[in-house]
Amino acid sequence: MTAERRIGKTTVLKVMQAEPRAGWVPVFQDLEGLHSAMDFAVSVYREVDRFLTGQNKAARRTKEWIEKLGGIEVGGVLRLPPTAVADWKDVLKRSIEDLTGESQKADRRLLFLWDEMPFMLANIRDREGERTAMEVMDVLRSLRQTHAGLRMILAGSIGLHHVIRSLKAANYSNAPVNDMAKVEVLPLAEADATELARRLLQGEAIPVQDETPTAARIAAEADCVPFFIHHIVRGLKTRRSQATVESVEAMVSAQLTDANDPWELMHYRERIPTYYGAEAKSALAILDSIAAAAGPLAIGELHLAVKAVMRFGDREKLLGLVTGLERDHYLARDPDGRVGFRFSLIRRWWKLNRGV
Repeated sequence: MTAERRIGKTTVLKVMQAEPRAGWVPVFQDLEGLHSAMDFAVSVYREVDRFLTGQNKAARRTKEWIEKLGGIEVGGVLRLPPTAVADWKDVLKRSIEDLTGESQKADRRLLFLWDEMPFMLANIRDREGERTAMEVMDVLRSLRQTHAGLRMILAGSIGLHHVIRSLKAANYSNAPVNDMAKVEVLPLAEADATELARRLLQGEAIPVQDETPTAARIAAEADCVPFFIHHIVRGLKTRRSQATVESVEAMVSAQLTDANDPWELMHYRERIPTYYGAEAKSALAILDSIAAAAGPLAIGELHLAVKAVMRFGDREKLLGLVTGLERDHYLARDPDGRVGFRFSLIRRWWKLNRGV
């Protein structure tokens, strides 16, 4: 599940957990705090065991294997000896085997909702090396292909493709998620974003001159992103003045140039070196050129604009960077293939912050 940060991926997962379809038991896990493959395997085992215990069953084979490894539970916390670190694959595989073996006999199935999977993989890569991070993805793919009833949703605030790209740089050649559907979480529909703004105005008891156009203006200024809609209404509440179309526009303009960065927009600039490494300057030049343009640019126009500010002769590199910036939700193409910013609010901020 992909989307720009603050779109609401985690909220979607939690709604799925709270309102599951009949026959499904969703389990939400935030993986950001896990730093080893065994941490992950044990976290999966514990959820499987909890699920099976609720059905008066147990993850028997996994428990037996953990006991053979010398593992014990103390105060509900599973402790494994240092020598067991290399056996994470067995713990993970046996947990899934216990799960799918019992699920075939029952009318309820477990659905793993794994948030911050890319963070966990990066943590494993940094602590245990690229090879182990690769193996985690490969084992999960193998389990999905071996156990037809196994279902999982992966999400995260950094793109999984960045972690996979760093692994490929270490000679990882597999495609670990090519058997999974990729679903993008989009901003709200315009009508829904306007309704959210209207309800928030009412809930905060903010005096409004004309509710419908003011709510619609909030939705438009926020690109229909709930995170920004909430922040705009919060800003109006703080100002303690009547909400109008004009006051909404003035407040947003002030927020975009606030040095305290209350909307955390600097993240869009600060992550570029991390995401693009040696190509960071080129990525910045592309974004600067598009932000400065009057509208979306054709690839040829963009190439000329970038070459006007830096030495950049490789058109193929340009196409690769544009594709990366699209996948990172900075850019989007119109029906004619011209490239522009995905979100008008981010373009406005980028233009102001970068002085282009």
